[in-house]
Amino acid sequence: MGNTFDTQALQAFITVAECQSFSLAAHRLFLTQPAVSKRIAALEEQVGHRLFDRVGRQIQLTQAGQLLLKRSYALFDMMEDTRRDLDNLSGEVSGPLTLATSHHIGLHRLPPYLRYYSQSHPKVKLDIHFGESEKAYEGVLQGYLEMAVITLAPDPDPRLESILLWQDELCFAVSPEHPLALLPEPTLGDLETYAAILPDQSTFTRQRVENILQSNGVKLNLGVNTNNLDTIQMMVEIGQGWSLLPRNLTQSLTVLPLLDTKIERPLGYIRHKERTLSNAAQAMMHLLAAPLPEI
Repeated sequence: MGNTFDTQALQAFITVAECQSFSLAAHRLFLTQPAVSKRIAALEEQVGHRLFDRVGRQIQLTQAGQLLLKRSYALFDMMEDTRRDLDNLSGEVSGPLTLATSHHIGLHRLPPYLRYYSQSHPKVKLDIHFGESEKAYEGVLQGYLEMAVITLAPDPDPRLESILLWQDELCFAVSPEHPLALLPEPTLGDLETYAAILPDQSTFTRQRVENILQSNGVKLNLGVNTNNLDTIQMMVEIGQGWSLLPRNLTQSLTVLPLLDTKIERPLGYIRHKERTLSNAAQAMMHLLAAPLPEI
C-alpha cells in the first residue's frame, strides 16, 4: 500500500458508502458512474482489500470498508478543521457555510434571519440542506454539516452542543367539519376512533405524540404518514384526520382542547463540540441567539 491516499478517491468512497449506491454517489459528486467506480477500484487496489460487497444492485461495506470509513471521516474532519482555523485567522466572515434545517423551520422561522445574514455577509456562500431534523442531527455528528437548526433531541448526544432558540407550541387539530370538532367536550380517548396524520415514527415530534397517548392509555389509529408538516396541515384541512401541529399552522383548523398543559417542542441549533467553527458559522450562531436586527 502506498504512503498517501488520494483524497478524491476517499471522497468518492465516503459518498458511495453514505448513498449505498454508485449511481446516486455519482449524481451527488457530479461525476459519471464509471468515474466513481474507477476511483473506488483504485482505492481498493491501494489498500489491498475489497471495500464493498456487491450483490446484484445492492452494495454494503466489507469489514475493511467499515474501518476505512471511520478513519476517512476522522481524516476529513481534521482537514476541514485545519482549513477553518487558517480561514479564521483573517477574521473575515466569508467562505462556505453548510447549514441544515427542517422544512418547517426553513419556511416559518429562518427566512428573516437568512435574509439579514446574506445582506450582512455577502462573501459567505450558504449551502442549505432541507430535510428531517433527525438526518441533520446525524450530519452534524458525522461532521459534514457545521451546524443545523432543528427540533432538538430529547436526549442529545454528549458530543453535541444544543442551544434552544424557540419553543414551538403544538396543538391537536382537525378541520372544522371533522366529527371531532363537533363534539362538545372531546377527550384524548376520542382520538382512537379517527385516523391520525403524523410524521414518521423516527421523528422527535412523532415520539412526542406517542408518549402522550401511551401515558393516557390511548391507542394510535395511524392513517397517512408524511414528514412535511405543511403537507400534514393540508391533509388535516381537507378532513383526512387529526394531527398534532405547530400553532402557527392551525389558523384554518379547529384546535381541540384535550390537555390542561401546553405541549411544546424545543427548536434550536446544534453544533459538534469538537469541530472548529468557521467565522461564517459563528456569525450565524450570534445572529440566531440575539433579537433580529432591523433590515
